[in-house]
Amino acid sequence: MNLSKAERIRTMKGCEKIAALTAYDFPMTRLLDDAGIPLILVGDSLGMVVLGYTDTTQVTMDEMEHHVRAAARAKPRALLVADLPFRSYDTVETALQNSKRLVAAGAEAVKAEGGREITAQIQAIVSAGIPFLGHLGMLPQHVNEEGGYHIKGKTDVERDNLFADAIALEQAGAFAVVLELVKPVVAKEVTGKISIPTIGIGAGPDCDGQILVTTDLLGTSPDYIPRHVKKNFHLGEQMKSAFIEWKHSL
Repeated sequence: MNLSKAERIRTMKGCEKIAALTAYDFPMTRLLDDAGIPLILVGDSLGMVVLGYTDTTQVTMDEMEHHVRAAARAKPRALLVADLPFRSYDTVETALQNSKRLVAAGAEAVKAEGGREITAQIQAIVSAGIPFLGHLGMLPQHVNEEGGYHIKGKTDVERDNLFADAIALEQAGAFAVVLELVKPVVAKEVTGKISIPTIGIGAGPDCDGQILVTTDLLGTSPDYIPRHVKKNFHLGEQMKSAFIEWKHSL
């Protein structure tokens, strides 16, 4: 396992902003890599933006493996990270087994949601030589039990839990952590408390980097574009116009 790419991301903290985007296939991975994006995530967001599911909890390991293989065929210079899907890391044994499956498919690091409750899984993954990316704040794999997507860090309890979880991830060996829908002032505090980079999504401008679902950025996501996407290039409408123009030219 090539640890140098993950270490390069880690050392970007305080030096340059980390730009991260998602990809689910060969051509998008190639485009993002050619654009110099240093971290590409094969995210379980593919459930909604590619597979038509209502949320990420329906994504399977077989589906993640399939899309990781497609992305990995681009042989990106970027660090290629893969999400561990819902219920695939409930135990140390399954977390390690499924991480190895994603690595065999071409991933160079894995990501999972949670903090202190999964530190044993993280330690096992890292001990096996697989770089680990954390994910705190709003956890999409818990969307059904939480009844939707909510900003985290609004209460003192949530704030303290975020601090404790971020420190736990750092100590367990994560090279960076995604902060999703975290109150911006809290995300800034978390960023200052840990030595590994924070990569925000809907968590304000003060994280060490930002990640977006690429189809949200391009404006091609099928249902809606989240409010935290400040730049939307509306390519979906442009593509639709191209299809209509072509049809009328026949």
